[in-house]
Amino acid sequence: MEQWIDNFRQLVCDSAPRLLSLSEEITALPLGPGKWSCKETIGHLIDSATNNHQRFVRAQFTNDLVFQGYDQEQWVISQHYNDEPWEHLVSLWKLYNLHLAHIMDGVSPAIRDQLRTEHTLDQIAFHTVEASAPASLDYLMRDYIDHLKNHLDQIFTRFQSE
Repeated sequence: MEQWIDNFRQLVCDSAPRLLSLSEEITALPLGPGKWSCKETIGHLIDSATNNHQRFVRAQFTNDLVFQGYDQEQWVISQHYNDEPWEHLVSLWKLYNLHLAHIMDGVSPAIRDQLRTEHTLDQIAFHTVEASAPASLDYLMRDYIDHLKNHLDQIFTRFQSE
């Protein structure tokens, strides 16, 4: 079992109660001018989980990391996350990410570390990889976690004194 996967599980488990401590009312307010609300941000992280779920699975039986992107703004808008109960969003986010940790943990290091010359991480990754540089599933998984941490930090920084 990889320590970074355990750390990811712990982050998810520690963050869920902190998220749930935020009031329903406050979670529907934008985090700043032109920003998503907490509900929309967690909704975006659910969208990210769903898109990366299929990437993590497919990458185990392909020789590339070529995946479609998605229009993040449209996904958030079309799902009306501000109308969803906060507790439901946090529960779905938590359980989905614990499942992703389970998937990550089940991938053999040989597959996770295999360098792939064909990829779209120059377009879809949080921390992009040049198209000419090889990339691995391990990189994509850790990048997913970095993306998640970034958004959690936005929420927790905004509401640290609440």
